[in-house]
Amino acid sequence: MKNIFVYYLAIVIPFAIILFLPRTHTISPNWFLCLLLFYILIYRTYIDGKRLADKGIIKHRDIWKMIIPGQRLRFFRDLYLR
Repeated sequence: MKNIFVYYLAIVIPFAIILFLPRTHTISPNWFLCLLLFYILIYRTYIDGKRLADKGIIKHRDIWKMIIPGQRLRFFRDLYLR
């Protein structure tokens, strides 16, 4: 996931779908909260860690460490700007 365009698509499209579902009354508020927590805690952790691992900044076995608060800020420039 070295391509920044693919990375932005991977983080924006699922979030937009999660926000769209309650507006169409497709899911209940409980499912919305579950999906949002899954997106924030698991999906984004994996996607951000995968991008950094593919770029060679962190090792693949350290992807899970992206869940620690502040890690995204530490790698902000590498994740979002380069």
